[in-house]
Amino acid sequence: MKDKAPTVRHLFRNFWRIAKPYWVSEDKFYAWGLLALVIALSLGLVFMSVQFNSWNREFYNTLQNVDAVAFKAALIKFAYLAFAYIVIAVHAIWFQQMLEIRWRKWATLHYTQKWLNENNFYRLQLTDKDTDNPDQRIAEDVGQFVSISLSLSLGLLRSVVTLVSFIGILWVLSGPLTFMLGGREVSIPGYMVWVAIIYALIGTGITILLGRPLVGLNFMQQRYEADFRFGLVRVRENAESIAIYDGAKDEQERLGYRFVNVVSNFWSLMRMNKRLTWFTSFWGQLAIIFPLIVAAPRFFSKEIQLGDLMQINSAFGQVYGALDFIIGSFSTLANWKAVIDRLTTFENSINKANALPRISPKPIAQGLQVANLSVSKPNGDPLLDRLNFSLKAGDSLLIRGQSGSGKSTLLRALAGIWPYAQGEYSVQSNTKSLFLSQKPYMPLGSLRAALYYPNVAEQDDTQIAGLLALAGLSHLMPRLDETDAWSHVLSLGEQQRIALLRAILVKPDFLLMDESTSALDADGEARLYRAVAETMKDGVMISVGHRAGLVEYHAQVLECQGQGKWALSS
Repeated sequence: MKDKAPTVRHLFRNFWRIAKPYWVSEDKFYAWGLLALVIALSLGLVFMSVQFNSWNREFYNTLQNVDAVAFKAALIKFAYLAFAYIVIAVHAIWFQQMLEIRWRKWATLHYTQKWLNENNFYRLQLTDKDTDNPDQRIAEDVGQFVSISLSLSLGLLRSVVTLVSFIGILWVLSGPLTFMLGGREVSIPGYMVWVAIIYALIGTGITILLGRPLVGLNFMQQRYEADFRFGLVRVRENAESIAIYDGAKDEQERLGYRFVNVVSNFWSLMRMNKRLTWFTSFWGQLAIIFPLIVAAPRFFSKEIQLGDLMQINSAFGQVYGALDFIIGSFSTLANWKAVIDRLTTFENSINKANALPRISPKPIAQGLQVANLSVSKPNGDPLLDRLNFSLKAGDSLLIRGQSGSGKSTLLRALAGIWPYAQGEYSVQSNTKSLFLSQKPYMPLGSLRAALYYPNVAEQDDTQIAGLLALAGLSHLMPRLDETDAWSHVLSLGEQQRIALLRAILVKPDFLLMDESTSALDADGEARLYRAVAETMKDGVMISVGHRAGLVEYHAQVLECQGQGKWALSS
């Protein structure tokens, strides 16, 4: 199933929905100030274009009149105009890029926060598996949205102001077109203006007709590119497992299949762009000579001078260029719409994930109490029905059962990230919880930071050395402050031992462990479990595990029997 792109009818509504948060944010005064400055500089560029248009008439008239003195004066005037234009153009680009990077920084942080807030990044996988590659939408689509939005909106502004500025000049310069029709004299005032409008309208209509497929193709190209990149990242992150399975050939086939989509869609983009470029190039080249052809009869009849002809040509080019905005920007517009569509569907998916129910724990004096808690799969199939148990400070609970009976899902519900649960549970106020999964999370950074995650790392090397020795990891002590990809450097057993040491260092009030010793030998498991249990003697420890030896470290055992059934024993 593919993302459904919003229709053109909703384009500008979706654009403002995405753009508005920044323009009303805490950075709004800086943003509006920069925008006003950029607009002023853009208007300055249009003003300079008007001055150059007037200079065209003066310069070419000096050539026609063979006036050397006036020719030199015109060159000096051009130097002044060119210098002023360069200064304005450089600063217009500078301040536009300054606004762009501030907007992108704010928008990237905004979307990252929405994605991470309340574990939406996890819940998104439960509600909408078809919203592909959130990382690409935040890292690339946001940047493209800001860049293209600014360039298109400022380009449109310049086009409108240019049109208003030059349409009067062209109207006066072109004069009336008089001809006989049906025995009557017909006069069309400012006929070159009407010629420019008709010429631009014809070009715009044909461009839209030819370029319409580009919108959908750009949308899919971004998706296929992100899918391929995600596949490459997956190979890098799971290099050891793939190598052990000798799965390189299979991965190559999978990556090849994803890249085929990239290439195939790109060929379609090439064909559409080629067809569109044939027309836009022809229409643009014709626009260079077309006004000269139309205005030439008045020049040859000596109604206007060479300077007037060149000024008409320049003014026609400016008017047509302003009206030509859609033709010249259609590929960019198609890409812009694809970016807006992807950000809109991403935001909708986040809102959908955020709307899932959450069980808010009630505060109690101490420990943990679960009352009539029912946990189900996303499709509604029951895992645990009306579960009840109570744990006070110093208590521990072992959860056992067959695969798929709801053991890990219960831990997710108690951790507050599983939305498909109903009932009540109460926990001690102002407590600190730690969740250890079967595949521990090893953050980017130093080994010291991994040991204390998610807390700030401490510099107690004596304690760390003792714990590493307890876990049989003393060889890692010299690398304590070394930054590396620890999830690849360390084996699964070593990572699980690091995670268990993390529980000892962090000293949580509630410790939830999901088969977090599955890769350890019996002796190593017993040694570390005793240390963890000692650390948690004033807290609550809940473990999921299959080994019979774990029972001695827990006061109660919860058997998950499947289809909602359960049994609790001491």
